[in-house]
Amino acid sequence: MTALNVVVLAAGQGKRMYSNLPKVLHKLAGKPLLQHVMDSANALNPSKLCIVYGHGGEAVPNAFPECSATWVIQEPQLGTGHAVMQTIPHLDPDGLTLILYGDVPLTQTSTLRRLAEIAGQGKLAVLSLELADPTGYGRIVRNNLGDITAIVEHKDASSDQLTIREVNTGIMAMPTKHLGRWLSQLKNDNAQKEFYLTDIIVMAVRDNVTVAAVHPSGQWETLGINSKVQLAELERTHQAHIARALLEQGVTLADPARIDVRGTLNCGQDVFIDINCIFEGNVTLGDNVSVSMGCALKNVTVASGTQIAPYSVLEDAIVGADCRIGPYARLRPGTKLCDGAHVGNFVELKNSELGKGSKANHLAYVGDATVGSNVNIGAGTITCNYDGANKHRTIIEDDVFIGSDTQLVAPVTVRKGATLGAGTTLTQEAPAGELTISRASQITIPGWKRPEKISKK
Repeated sequence: MTALNVVVLAAGQGKRMYSNLPKVLHKLAGKPLLQHVMDSANALNPSKLCIVYGHGGEAVPNAFPECSATWVIQEPQLGTGHAVMQTIPHLDPDGLTLILYGDVPLTQTSTLRRLAEIAGQGKLAVLSLELADPTGYGRIVRNNLGDITAIVEHKDASSDQLTIREVNTGIMAMPTKHLGRWLSQLKNDNAQKEFYLTDIIVMAVRDNVTVAAVHPSGQWETLGINSKVQLAELERTHQAHIARALLEQGVTLADPARIDVRGTLNCGQDVFIDINCIFEGNVTLGDNVSVSMGCALKNVTVASGTQIAPYSVLEDAIVGADCRIGPYARLRPGTKLCDGAHVGNFVELKNSELGKGSKANHLAYVGDATVGSNVNIGAGTITCNYDGANKHRTIIEDDVFIGSDTQLVAPVTVRKGATLGAGTTLTQEAPAGELTISRASQITIPGWKRPEKISKK
């Protein structure tokens, strides 16, 4: 199999972003633009991935510490052809080279694969499309037979060439042996005084190398980002594609225009998602799961039949079947709800397991705790898990009833079937099957007067 080199041009400044952040690090659907491009490239299993950076300096490679790509700096920045020149020493000369752009995030792997397949036939493959308004784009120039003979940048195009609607996206693939030779012959005698990568088209025609066009499935695959306006528009375009795919899979969306998926969302049958929900990382929703308005889920697995009420936040949690969560509940990292558990309004769990059929329905904090099955946690209950230096664990066994306004000072254990009276501060083990209670004695002070506010004259 022919080796595939992928070159990603990511050195641009992005002046119209009006930001100190390098353009390719701005996020689309929760990921940097450049990450989208790298993910599509890596899906092709390239033998070499080279990323050309420049503006922002080391901020760009430093943003991807686990990336195995070869990072190549372009200084000074003298155009796209000059950028690719910097990568030639790092490429396999006997393979193919695919050239991508770090600010064009949504080109599909299937489209890139078609480009590589054509390049594998010894051709120069370019990604082109027709636009109703091609202003600003390089034009694809063809001869009377329909063969591509050149790509002319907008600023250098003649009046006749400006009427051409087929445009170049900049994405192309070719045998690397041709690319190196053509790049060495580039000149910068143009309006921008830059070395244009597109000038290699004329060289290919001169060398009798066929130039073939590949068309994407839609214009959105080729859209680049040069401003916050374009970023926002492409975000909605991308989310609309995700929403449509979910609908086609049978998911019910209350409003497809009001959902944000910033990662991977896998859904079973008969899933319902209300408006303004956000899904980040890897989220899996089982059959008959309902997610109400305004919820945020990140790296969460939810089993079948669970209902999540409005404005609940779940992160790095595992939720069993037929659970009830919210409204206004928060499941922090390390939380596990077993089947049938209930977590109600203004309840927060962290690094805790809530057993089968257990309930914490109101105004509670359960942190660093293991809670058994059929436990009732009353309103205002707190596991006091932090002593100012270290975290400690609370163990609550099966069939425990915890009265309202109880504090469990960890490390502490509540044995099976125990009952804690309301207002208890538990510092020692509560024995099984017994009532444990600790309260200050109630007293009344006769004749006590409430202080009065001193008026200011």
